[in-house]
Amino acid sequence: MILNSIVFEPGNLDGIIYFFLAILLIPPIFLAIIGFALFHSNYRKAGKIFFILAGTYLAVGLGICGVLMTGF
Repeated sequence: MILNSIVFEPGNLDGIIYFFLAILLIPPIFLAIIGFALFHSNYRKAGKIFFILAGTYLAVGLGICGVLMTGF
């Protein structure tokens, strides 16, 4: 009985916060870098689209990951 409850108890969950932050921040940063590179080349419209994608991903990520990290 005690062995079963020990198996299902979580230990240190600090890595999950860093995982959520990585999912939240890394893709918008890459999209913004790609958008910045395209914006300063001949593909200005594609660069603007990547900036919009980065902003949208960040807004949605802040909503979803933010709620997961606060515990609601």
